[in-house]
Amino acid sequence: MAIVASPFRYILIAILLASSALFTICQASSKDEVEHQMPFNYEVTDNVKGPNKWGTLKPEWRSCGDGKLQSPIDMINERVKVLPSLKSLKIVYKTAPAKIANRGHDISVGWEGNAGGAIINGTYYKLANIHWHSPSEHTVNGTRYALEGHLVHKSADGSIAVIGILYKIGLPDPFLTQVLGKTKNITEEGTSVGDVSPREIKFSRNKYYRYLGSLTTPPCTEGVIWTLVKKVRTVSLEQLNALKEAVHDGYEKNARPVQDIYTRTINTSS
Repeated sequence: MAIVASPFRYILIAILLASSALFTICQASSKDEVEHQMPFNYEVTDNVKGPNKWGTLKPEWRSCGDGKLQSPIDMINERVKVLPSLKSLKIVYKTAPAKIANRGHDISVGWEGNAGGAIINGTYYKLANIHWHSPSEHTVNGTRYALEGHLVHKSADGSIAVIGILYKIGLPDPFLTQVLGKTKNITEEGTSVGDVSPREIKFSRNKYYRYLGSLTTPPCTEGVIWTLVKKVRTVSLEQLNALKEAVHDGYEKNARPVQDIYTRTINTSS
């Protein structure tokens, strides 16, 4: 005897199939949102992911909240001490293959090959990347500049040294002119742009501040040797706006607030 299926059975099956499809779509949508959501931001009023809460977001980011050697800081005259042993910076940069990456919170040029490095306190630090923060993260006697570039270096044992360059609005920066011409369609992983010479990043090597601090983004690793160049360079307003437009929405201002100096001394070459 043939069994005739009830119309309600087909309706129920259709509803279940539609619900399953809707759940799959929602799952995919939710997954995309999480992947594209930055884990931290620079909004000081954000009590969830803002700078004051970075140290609570992940266990490995704890230093962001309770570290005593955090960066950036204010280069205040009262804490600056002339150290005659600080001579002209020894820089040995050279041309090497590089990638430009949009990391969401900043634009970074990273070298894949050997781009040379810097000799600091007798230790060789290999150049890894340069990226930019707007406005500047470090201040000088309370003065904040339009932009700050960070040249990140690493030694053989993994220690980090960063050279910071301050910029004010003025003539275009030649190196940024090269970079900004290649920022279209770049990814977080980075887009290869061929050989790039870090020697085109111009900065004074004679006068600078030196202190012990940290990374200025999570995990805020401490023990970073900071060299902040005293001579301020220039960047055009168009270049500054282009950097802001390239990053993800909400990260146009990507400078961490100034941190407590505590008992630290800031040394200067002159």
